[in-house]
Amino acid sequence: MEYSKKEKRGGICFYNIDNIEFMKTKPDNFYDLAIVDPPYGIGAGSINFKSGTRKKSTIHRQNDWDNAIPTAEYFEQLFRVSKNQIIWGGNYMTKFTQPSKSWVVWNKKTGENSYGDGELAWTSFDKPIKIYDKYWSGANAKERGQTDRIHPTQKPINLYRFLLREFGEKHTKILDTHGGSMSIAIACDMELFELDVCEIDTMYFKNGVKEYDLYKKQLKLF
Repeated sequence: MEYSKKEKRGGICFYNIDNIEFMKTKPDNFYDLAIVDPPYGIGAGSINFKSGTRKKSTIHRQNDWDNAIPTAEYFEQLFRVSKNQIIWGGNYMTKFTQPSKSWVVWNKKTGENSYGDGELAWTSFDKPIKIYDKYWSGANAKERGQTDRIHPTQKPINLYRFLLREFGEKHTKILDTHGGSMSIAIACDMELFELDVCEIDTMYFKNGVKEYDLYKKQLKLF
């Protein structure tokens, strides 16, 4: 299969490709764990504040990327190629998942504003509910050293590290079908996991790989 673009950094492989077509090339249970953050279908690219003003940002374009959740075919392939799954926004996608007692709650501590207080992730595990606290609002919704987020629904690196520690086994293979900011790539490198990560948008793909390379460059400096 030919990829629009592939970048490999040790055990981390970045693919600029449609994730369904990518998963079709993999055998059953190829990945030990899939950690995915697909569109929630809530129009995250155009969010209104309480004041009624429209969110504007240079980190994304106004388009339909978050107007629908993934298709049934996406979930069929996801469950086929991975032994276990963590799905952000799983509360919007219950028609494709089984009931689970094991959810992850990200407490974003957003306070008095129009955003939700947190996000939910469905998991396939038989574990108690896990809660991760990380303030993530306004100017604080970016990693240390960044001047801005590189994706509108970017999640913290340490949130992914938390998931890997709680649900993963080091040196095993992870799949992410919606790379976005590629925060998961940095987390997998830190926690000693291999990763295949797909991102269909060329701009996000390039910026995410650039962020990963910057992280590795900073490691060499210290």
